[in-house]
Amino acid sequence: MNEAGITQDAIPQEDFLDTSGPNEAGMVTQRFLAFNTAITLQTFAPEQACLAAFERVRKGARRFERLFSRTLPHSDISRLNRAEGTPVEISRDTADLLECALSYCADSDGRFDITMGAAVQLWDLRRAIIPLQDELREAVAHVDWRGVRVREEGGRHFAQLTDPQAAVDVGGIAKGWIADKFTNALVEVGLENFLINLGGNVVAHGEKPGGAAWNIGIRDPRNEGAIVGAVPLRDASAVTSGIYERCCEVDGKFYHHILSPETGMPVETDAAGATVIADRSIDAEGYSTTLLALGTTRGLAFTREHPAIRKAIFVTRNGDVLES
Repeated sequence: MNEAGITQDAIPQEDFLDTSGPNEAGMVTQRFLAFNTAITLQTFAPEQACLAAFERVRKGARRFERLFSRTLPHSDISRLNRAEGTPVEISRDTADLLECALSYCADSDGRFDITMGAAVQLWDLRRAIIPLQDELREAVAHVDWRGVRVREEGGRHFAQLTDPQAAVDVGGIAKGWIADKFTNALVEVGLENFLINLGGNVVAHGEKPGGAAWNIGIRDPRNEGAIVGAVPLRDASAVTSGIYERCCEVDGKFYHHILSPETGMPVETDAAGATVIADRSIDAEGYSTTLLALGTTRGLAFTREHPAIRKAIFVTRNGDVLES
C-alpha cells in the first residue's frame, strides 16, 4: 500500500510488533504502534491468513500516518500547514479524508473544526503548560473550517488554506476514517469475524465462534482502566471521547483537550465522556467529540436528529450514565 512520492519519515516505535495465538478459541491477536497509540487486531481465521491480512493493515497504517500526521514534516497535512495559503498537491486519500472531515464540521455548526491546529499547538497538557489568553485569541482568529479548499484537477488532488496562518489538525477524525479502511481491507481478503481497536476506536465485524456478539466495554472517562458497562456489537463501531483522556490541573483549575473553536479554551460541558455507536467508524468518531462538547441535554437532542448514530452513551462528571 506504499505510494510513490510519500517521504518515509521515521514513525516513533515503528518496529514494535507483538503477535500471539491462536488461542484455544482460535483467535489470533497482533499489536503494533501507530498514530501515537496502540493498535490491536484480533480475528478467528487460519493463522497464515490472519498474518497476511494483518500485514496489509500495518502497511496501510504506516502510509496513512505519513500522509495525515500533523508532526511528521513531509506529510500532506504538514506541507499544507506550511504552505502559507498556496495550493498543495495531496494524495487522493488525504483529499477524501479532508472532504469527509469538512462534512462533520458543517454538520456540527463548527463545534468540530479541523482548523484548530494553531490553538491545539499552544497547549501541552502533559507538561501542564497553559497558553496565555493573548496567544489563544490570536490562534482562534485563524480557526474557520470554511477556509479549507479541496479540489481535483486532471486526476490530481490539491488542498489550500485561504487563511495563510490557519493550521489543519485531523486528529479528531482520522482514526475513524482509517478504521473503516482497515475494515474494508480485512473483508477484501476474506476475513469476516474480527475486532479492530485503534486506541479506543473499536470496530467489531461479524461475531465470535458460536454466534456471540463482540462485547465492548464502555470506558469510564473518570477512571482509566474502568468501565461503566458493555454493549454487544456486530458490524458496528464504538468510539469514546472523554475530557480525562488528556488533562491536567493547574492552580486548582481543571483543563482538558476538547477545545472551543471560539475561545481556544476547554469547552464547558457536564459530560465527562461520550460514546457513539454507529455502522461506520467515521460517524462514531466524527460525532463523539461534538456530543461531548454539546453536553448531555443538547447532545441527546443532536443524537435524535442524526440517524447515523445508533446509540449514544454519556457519562456525566458525577458518574451518571445516560443513553439515547
